[in-house]
Amino acid sequence: MKELSGISIDRIIEMAWEDRTTFEAIQFQFGLKEQEVIDVMRREMKPKSFKMWRKRVQGRKTKHEKLRTFEKGRFKCTRQRSISNNAIAKR
Repeated sequence: MKELSGISIDRIIEMAWEDRTTFEAIQFQFGLKEQEVIDVMRREMKPKSFKMWRKRVQGRKTKHEKLRTFEKGRFKCTRQRSISNNAIAKR
């Protein structure tokens, strides 16, 4: 497994917890296959948190591009246009 910085590990964990971020997206950005992401999660998380995460993502269709029911696009909140840099823009 390649050497990862603390910032990269934090981002991988964050992406792995997100329901709509696929393992393929993590692989594209960090070069880690699904099993390697699982290994990072197992190593970096508390055992109970890891078990909770594994239970949550196992069989989840949104974590794999091939299992998704939609082809293109993503969910977009109706308020998303007014949000920039994680802060709600003045109206």
